[in-house]
Amino acid sequence: MHKVLRELDVDLGERSYPIIIGQGLLGSFDLTPWVAGNQVMIVTNETVAPLYLEKARACFPGKTVDVVTLPDGEKYKDWQTLNLIFDGLLENRHTRKTTIAALGGGVVGDMAGFAAACYQRGVPFIQIPTTLLSQVDSSVGGKTGINHPLGKNMVGAFHQPQAVLIDTDSLATLPPREVSAGLAEVIKYGLIREEPFLGWLEQHIDELVRLEPAALGEAIYRSCLCKAEVVALDEKEGGLRAILNLGHTFGHAIETYAGYGNWLHGEAVGTGMLMAADLSVREGNITPADRDRAAELIRRARLPELAPEGMTEDDFMSLMAVDKKNVDGKLRLVLMKALGYAYVTDEAAPGNIQATLNAFIR
Repeated sequence: MHKVLRELDVDLGERSYPIIIGQGLLGSFDLTPWVAGNQVMIVTNETVAPLYLEKARACFPGKTVDVVTLPDGEKYKDWQTLNLIFDGLLENRHTRKTTIAALGGGVVGDMAGFAAACYQRGVPFIQIPTTLLSQVDSSVGGKTGINHPLGKNMVGAFHQPQAVLIDTDSLATLPPREVSAGLAEVIKYGLIREEPFLGWLEQHIDELVRLEPAALGEAIYRSCLCKAEVVALDEKEGGLRAILNLGHTFGHAIETYAGYGNWLHGEAVGTGMLMAADLSVREGNITPADRDRAAELIRRARLPELAPEGMTEDDFMSLMAVDKKNVDGKLRLVLMKALGYAYVTDEAAPGNIQATLNAFIR
């Protein structure tokens, strides 16, 4: 029997939607109230399908359910793989009344959501995230897209889901690296907006690494609550929402340099947040003790602390030049004024940026 632990709403007026967090939800929770028509297309991947596909099917009683199974990995987050979703929709004659359900991690969620934004000019979709990173970050907020060889997530659309169903039991099959990658995004919320949450994480990070259910439920709820509040205030990243990208400018450069999938997104963001904290010290915003507090949490989450072997200052600068936050050729970074208070700036001193890059290059 399933157990709903927490529930919250992303407040977007008529397009508001629930985030349902619980244990044992896959296989028993009825998602049909969020399905308008009779057709459902589950998009998953070859790793997740053997574990959770049949349980996900059971969440749509009475509906016609088809499946597209994608190859697994960030390197497949591209046009060619996206087209497999359109092939499945068209071959099975899905209409504009269909609902796409994303079953998997962030790559599946981003691609299925982008397909939903494009198919017949937009159809509804539901997020069923099965990794910690997707549960606390990518499944909430409506950012969808694919990667381009020159930059991560450079092609996409804003397309909000109808609902997000988070079953914490699905994390039991997650490899330790994926757990750590998800914890990077959890730690981010404490650094950008919720300093009390940072203190809670310092007390409970070891329980989260061990996937203890009570701690997981609380961390996922507080992370989703923070993201939902930011998205409700700035849905399409006109200003405030950019703070959710703390560490991501450095992190996306690392991912692109290393080759998509060689570093997990959360691993790159973990290092990127350390770099942002270091630069925040150099800019005179936070103290070295604040930076060390962030670094200790990231270390306890078992995340990498240095850039990939061989990556240079020039590699960082050329890859960061194509970041989506940049405006009029100016590099925009998310830094911290204090722990729990992030801001976006294009005025970081070039010498300080250079010093930070050199501190993290091997």
